[in-house]
Amino acid sequence: MANDVKTMLGKVFNDIANALETGEFGEKIRVGITTFGSELGVENVVKGAEIAAERDKSIEVVLIGPKVNSNLTQVIVENEDEGYKKMEEMLDNNEIGACVTMHYSFPIGVSTVGRVITPGLGREMFIATTTGTSSPNRVEAMVRNGIYGIIVAKTMGIADPTVGILNVDGARQVERALKTLSSNGYQINFSESKRADGGSVMRGNDLLIGTPDVMITDTLTGNILMKVFSSYTTGGSFEALGYGYGPGIGEGYNRNILILSRASGSPVVANAISYGASLVRGKINEIAKSEFEKVNSAGFKELLNSLSKEAKKEDKDEEITSPEKEVVTGTIEGIDIMELEDAVKVLWKNGIYAESGMGCTGPIVMVNESKVKEALKILDNAGYSVGRPEDC
Repeated sequence: MANDVKTMLGKVFNDIANALETGEFGEKIRVGITTFGSELGVENVVKGAEIAAERDKSIEVVLIGPKVNSNLTQVIVENEDEGYKKMEEMLDNNEIGACVTMHYSFPIGVSTVGRVITPGLGREMFIATTTGTSSPNRVEAMVRNGIYGIIVAKTMGIADPTVGILNVDGARQVERALKTLSSNGYQINFSESKRADGGSVMRGNDLLIGTPDVMITDTLTGNILMKVFSSYTTGGSFEALGYGYGPGIGEGYNRNILILSRASGSPVVANAISYGASLVRGKINEIAKSEFEKVNSAGFKELLNSLSKEAKKEDKDEEITSPEKEVVTGTIEGIDIMELEDAVKVLWKNGIYAESGMGCTGPIVMVNESKVKEALKILDNAGYSVGRPEDC
């Protein structure tokens, strides 16, 4: 009985000491980090962990790896695989609220939302996504990535995050799908490009200045962007900026695991730990559950199913003969590169001669100047988001 009282009193006095130091009452947020696997060595990871713990006294950092000379809490494991198993066990048992690791394999349907500091204006931006595979279908994956990015941004305290879609293959299809979700009741705050032509499809300039809160892209491109944003000042071998590749998000996935590169330097290690703690504070799992309920009620799953069938909306076996060739100086933008030839055939089928091309803003359909309005109407009715291009 006496020992129980002493233990209780000890915990109370520790909580009071923490509160006096941090200004916050209650238990510290425990964030783990696996220390095996870095190309820069265990010492680099430990240094980053110590920086994170020192600058935010409300975080207790737990090192999962070999025994090291550090005052941080340590869980000793023999190798990288043991580290992953211990990390998963501790997360599932709520011994830690988040964990930062390297080179982790998520299940299909889960991918990570990175957080960078953009060089143009020093603005933070979430890149959705940067590792993992949301779906084997490219367009479906990017639509999912958009929802994942919104979930993370809201968890980090942005109530109504702006969303942009990077101008990569599939961007226009993703734009249509997300606008359908928005019209169905899942409100999405689309960003506007800072370039003269505007729109929610973002250009390279928008990447540099951080136009949207959430930038949607495919995971491979997102991974490359993370590497560029984090190491452009160091030559590439040492990632010095940003918060790492972020947490794995997916419907029903509840492990708060954040990813680092093997080239992430101690500043990024420290930031990733802080990122993980912020997600715990923001109740990431609760936000994710709520957002998936909202988006599913707006027909999310039905929309995703339709995307896998969208390539069949035109009868591929139907022979469509080109109308008589004519001068094509009128241009139409907004067609995704993967749909460009299909759009041309839609116009052929309706008696308008058209050719595909590549303008300074991306893929274009070219028709006779006198038939632009008619072609725009036909393509719009066929479900393509189209318009006249501005100057580059």
